[in-house]
Amino acid sequence: MIGDSTEARECRLKDPMDLFRSGQVVKICAPMVRYSKLAFRTLVRKYSCDLCYTPMIVAADFVRSAKARDSEFTTNKGDHPLIVQFAAKEAQVLCDAARIICPFADGIDLNCGCPQRWAMAEGYGACLINKPELVKDMVRHVRNQIDNPKFSVSIKIRIHEDLKRTVDLCQKAEAAGVSWITVHGRSTEERHQPVHYDAIKTIKQGMSIPIVANGDVKTLKDAENVHHLTEADGIMVARGLLANPAMFAGYEETPFKCIQDWVDIALEHGTPFTCFHHHLMYMMERITSKQEKKVFNVLSSTSAVLDYLNDHYGL
Repeated sequence: MIGDSTEARECRLKDPMDLFRSGQVVKICAPMVRYSKLAFRTLVRKYSCDLCYTPMIVAADFVRSAKARDSEFTTNKGDHPLIVQFAAKEAQVLCDAARIICPFADGIDLNCGCPQRWAMAEGYGACLINKPELVKDMVRHVRNQIDNPKFSVSIKIRIHEDLKRTVDLCQKAEAAGVSWITVHGRSTEERHQPVHYDAIKTIKQGMSIPIVANGDVKTLKDAENVHHLTEADGIMVARGLLANPAMFAGYEETPFKCIQDWVDIALEHGTPFTCFHHHLMYMMERITSKQEKKVFNVLSSTSAVLDYLNDHYGL
């Protein structure tokens, strides 16, 4: 789960709420299945990302199995502030997962936004936005059972067609002690439709805790615009950071220095080839020709990728 017990003791735990108290818009890397793992978090932190989330982890599996813990979660002492996102539907299971993770992370997030069929069928993710009392109960349980007052408990949600229901959910979560709420400005049914930034603004105006806006932010300019439209305290980005991990540092497209950094970090962390290659495919999407993509995307080994980058870009 973490390098070793010595390193565990040296974890530089932080209070994520300090970021929101700074008065600056908090720049956040979203929880992304397969992608927002330690190596990628290490990369985006080099380029002005303030706060990183792990990919979503099923709390029940995490509590039950040491093997799941080791494969799903790795961190190190530079990986802070860090939020571990869990899928859960029972308060005590979420508490048990939070207690295990507490020495290694700065907070947990309850996923109430994943619209995938499997998650909804299991009672996880976006179906929780229709169970405000359960969400409130889960937040309160973690608050009551984790001794560290700096350990944050947040939720990530989608919106209802009837926004009053979303505001009610958020107010119940706030009353239970939630630290902040991330709002993906689409309903559970919406995928590529425009994000309802007006809805995020309405939620923000009804709350006294920080609100983070999420959805369709591709550039730093987009982030500034969304902050302006929503008055949100933080901006969370997923695909925009995959395409350009240096986005928050103001780069319009992935600089070659960032690609070099990714190669160094990924090799140092022993990143599996598929993950290493996929990240590069995303990063180079905007800076390579169609022909180059055809060649690069079918490379099948780390050495082939390194040779290609050396021959074409002198990396």
